[in-house]
Amino acid sequence: MESLIGLVNRIQKACTVLGDHGGDSSLPTIWEALPSVAVVGGQSSGKSSVLESIVGRDFLPRGSGIVTRRPLVLQLHKTEQGVQEYAEFLHLPNKRFTHFAMIRKEIQDETDRMTGRSKKISPVPIHLSIFSSNVVNLTLIDLPGLTKVAVEGQPESIVKDIENMVRSYVDKPNCIILAITPANQDVATSDAIKLAREVDPTGDRTFGVLTKIDLMDKGTNALDVLEGKSYRLQHPWVGIVNRSQSDINKNVEMVAARRREREFFATSPEYGHLANEMGSEYLAKLLSKHLESAIKAHLPEILSLINKSIDEIEREMDNLGRPVAVDAGLYTILELCRAFDQIFKEHLDGGRPGGDLIHDILERQLPSALRQLPFERHLSFQNVRKVVSEADGYQPHLVAPEQGYRRLIDGALNYFRGPAQTSVELVHSALKDLVRRSIKETKELKRFPTLEAELAAAVNTALARFREESKKTTLRLVDMESSYITVEFFCKLPRVVENGGNQVASSSGD
Repeated sequence: MESLIGLVNRIQKACTVLGDHGGDSSLPTIWEALPSVAVVGGQSSGKSSVLESIVGRDFLPRGSGIVTRRPLVLQLHKTEQGVQEYAEFLHLPNKRFTHFAMIRKEIQDETDRMTGRSKKISPVPIHLSIFSSNVVNLTLIDLPGLTKVAVEGQPESIVKDIENMVRSYVDKPNCIILAITPANQDVATSDAIKLAREVDPTGDRTFGVLTKIDLMDKGTNALDVLEGKSYRLQHPWVGIVNRSQSDINKNVEMVAARRREREFFATSPEYGHLANEMGSEYLAKLLSKHLESAIKAHLPEILSLINKSIDEIEREMDNLGRPVAVDAGLYTILELCRAFDQIFKEHLDGGRPGGDLIHDILERQLPSALRQLPFERHLSFQNVRKVVSEADGYQPHLVAPEQGYRRLIDGALNYFRGPAQTSVELVHSALKDLVRRSIKETKELKRFPTLEAELAAAVNTALARFREESKKTTLRLVDMESSYITVEFFCKLPRVVENGGNQVASSSGD
């Protein structure tokens, strides 16, 4: 059975690499089907001390406020005696850590890489595997400590954010809840027990851990809790004696702390009869045995979900078609681009719909927009007389008011700018739609979604550049006509004015 937990550990790692870490997913995933032990407790409940006692090493960051800001998936692997202890992180697969102080630093650094040096939290877990002869095969998920108020540097939503993250794990039906509660606190007010009661009202999935038993007031004890009288669970409560802050400051070895814990329960008049079922070593064995049983019970479900995922991947691979050799990759890309180009050309030149829309823009919409320009107002009798009079200054013209006509013609030409730019935008939109259609109709591209996205992005970038160049060219043509007004304009202007419906003087002026 020991290899069974190891197998689940490897599946769990694979899920994380593929982006499935369960905590923030509302859809059924393989991770959800894998039984796990989630460690839940309030701040300063002794949660970190329990985990370090189970491992037998100091390796977790410590400090005030929220120290655990990302879930820590802790996978323990029992090795043979004499093999050196070491640890590995999933994000550093080729690096072994043999100094546990460096593990603590890497947990802090990896947390900061995801959340920054702020006090924010992240649902993306850190995977840590510890290989040691002093541990049992077990997987624990250390979650941020439940809190009641936000402190300086934390967002106001931190209390709810942490609760939602913890709840997303313990809500899963295959999750075993390790509820940490300090003995010097009323169990009824315990944050961990309160949350466990909400998601597991029958207590089938909850293991209660009572910490800081040695710190209770003289004359009091935790027998009612440990014996299940004050709050009953389906599984027995386990008492833990944490290392004191003084022990931590003095770097008291975990071996000595475990020995002191065993002596406390063995010599205690209150807890002596429970000594064999107390302590961190007993808790680790109890959880390991229960986790093995849970995995065995859920094997059909796990196997079914894995097979379903394999079938889905195989169907997707079948849809993708034949594999492409590495040395033929460039040729394949060119062939796909040519196929897209051919379809796009057919849309433009005919054979496929789409090109007719551009023809409609240039042959119908643009002339219609030009006919609706306000030439009647611009070339009205009053405006012509006003412009011609102003152009003459204080001296009357002798033959024809050339300067006034120039101003009238130049003003009329400027009206062409709006419809011209609008036509460019309409043609650009039509071409973008043809690109979208052509990519969709190039069925071979469906096998390569990344190439499909890159091709669409490259073509649309080119179209955007052509749009800007077309606008500049169109406006340049208007400017060219305005900068060199020919005799033809002078001949046509009086007739244009007369056709506008207003009486205007002839070219000699009136």
